[in-house]
Amino acid sequence: MADPTPQSDRGEAPRPRSHFNNWISAVGGVLAIGALFSFALLVWMDFTQGDKNPYLGIFTYIVAPGFLITGLATVFFGAWAQRRWAIKHAATAPDKWRLDFSDRHQQRWIVLFGAGALAFIMLSAFGSYQTYHYSESDRFCGQVCHAAMNPEFVAYQHGAHARVDCVECHVGSGAQWFVKAKLNGTHQLIAFTLDNYKRPIETPLKNLRPAQDTCEKCHWPAKFAGNVERSFNHTLSDKKNTPYTVSLLLHVNRSAPGSPFGGIHWHVSETERVEYYAVDVKRQDIPWMRVTNRKDGTSRVFRTEAFKGEPPPEAIRVMDCMDCHNRPAHSFPTANDTVERAIAIGTLSGKLPAVKRVAVQALTQKEITTDGQAAQKIADFMAAKYTDPAIAAELPGAIATVQQIFSTTIFPERKADWRVYPNNIGHKDWPGCFRCHDDKHKTALGQTVRSSDCTSCHTLISQGKGTELETLSTKGLTFKHPGGELDPELSCADCHNGGIQK
Repeated sequence: MADPTPQSDRGEAPRPRSHFNNWISAVGGVLAIGALFSFALLVWMDFTQGDKNPYLGIFTYIVAPGFLITGLATVFFGAWAQRRWAIKHAATAPDKWRLDFSDRHQQRWIVLFGAGALAFIMLSAFGSYQTYHYSESDRFCGQVCHAAMNPEFVAYQHGAHARVDCVECHVGSGAQWFVKAKLNGTHQLIAFTLDNYKRPIETPLKNLRPAQDTCEKCHWPAKFAGNVERSFNHTLSDKKNTPYTVSLLLHVNRSAPGSPFGGIHWHVSETERVEYYAVDVKRQDIPWMRVTNRKDGTSRVFRTEAFKGEPPPEAIRVMDCMDCHNRPAHSFPTANDTVERAIAIGTLSGKLPAVKRVAVQALTQKEITTDGQAAQKIADFMAAKYTDPAIAAELPGAIATVQQIFSTTIFPERKADWRVYPNNIGHKDWPGCFRCHDDKHKTALGQTVRSSDCTSCHTLISQGKGTELETLSTKGLTFKHPGGELDPELSCADCHNGGIQK
C-alpha cells in the first residue's frame, strides 16, 4: 500500500514537472494536431480523388506538413523557454507560463482554451478543404492569382474551353509539373508585385506542359474524325452589308478514325515525325523543316532559298498539337470576326449602311490608348458616321454592341488583342498553314510543301452571297474570291489582317 504522506513531509525531493507543461507548448500542440487532422483528411481525398485536382498534392504533402512542423517547433520552443525561465528564476517565480490544473483561476482559461482548440481543429480541416477547392478555381487563377492576365481570363471565358479548369491545362496531374508551375508562379508574382511584367504577356509559353500530357486527356488520337464540316458566315464591306457564306469539309483524317494516314492530323501521326526551326519567338517565320519516317528512319529536309546552313539543334521543335491549335483557350478574335458574328446573330443592326466597315474602324482607332477612353471614342466615331435621322433609332444599340465587343476582345493598356497573338488555325488572317505550305520550302531534289492543292486539307462545298449559294459538285468547288481575281503570289494574310487598315 502506497504511503499517503506527502513527499515534502517524508523529506523526499518533489518530482520535477515537465517543461512541456506550459501555454506556449499547448498552443503549438493544438496547431500540430489541427495540421495532422487536415493532413489525414487531404490524404484521404488524395486516395479517393486520384489525379482530378493538381493542387491536392501540394496541400497534402507540403502545406499541411509545414503547419505540422511549425506546431511541433512551437511545442519545443515553449519547453525551452519554460526551462530557461525556471533556471533564471528558480527561487522566485519558476512557473510563469506553466499550466496548473489545480489553480481555480487557470481552470476557467483552460476550459476556454480546450473549447477553442477543438473548434480550431475542426475549422482547420474544413478550411483546408475549402481553400483547396478555391485555389483550383478559375476565379482564383484569373482574378486573384493572375490579375495581370485579365485579357487572357476574359478570352478564356468566351472560348471553347470555358468549362475546362485552368489547372487542367496549365498544370495537369503529378507532383513534378505542379512544382514547376508553382516555381514559375513565384517568378510571375514577383514581376506583378514590382509591376515590371511584360505587356503583352509573351507567347508561346516556353515552359508549357507538352500537349500529350494535357490536351490528349480529352482529345486523344483515336478520337480523330474523318471530316468536319465548317461554315463561315461573312459580311462584305459594302453599304448593304451583303452576307457571304463559305462552307468546307475539313479533312481532319481522310481515312478511318484513329488512322495515322492522311488528312490534317497527319502532322502528328504515329508514322511521321515533323520538326521545324523558327527564327522568331512567335514561330511565324519558319525557314527549315524536316519530315522523318518513324519506320525506316528516312527523312526529307525542306528549306527556303534564303536559309543557308543548319539550324541550332536545341532550337529545333517537334511539331505537336499546339503548333496549329496555339490559342485553344485564350483566342482573341479579330475585329472583323466579332463584328460579322454580331451582324449574323442580330445584335448589330444590318440596317446601318456599311456597318461592318464602320464598326471595325471604330474598334481599331489608334486614338484609343486606355480602356477608359474606348466607350466614349467609339460612341463619338459612330455618331459622326451616322447622322441620318431615318436610322437614328438603330444607332444606340449598335454603339452599345461595339462597345461591348471592344471590352471583351481588345485591351489597350495590356497591349493585348489579335494583332499580337496570331492564331495558327487556318490561313485567312495570319500565315497559319502557309508558314510551311507556301511552295517556297524545297528539298535538295526540288520537292515542295504544296500550297496550291487546297483539296488536300479541305473541300469547298458551298460559297456565295446570301441565297446565291453555289451547289456542291462531286469534286467540290473552286474558290471564288468575292472581291475578284487574286494575284497567285499573294496569300490570304497578305491582305486580310482582322480589320487593321494598311
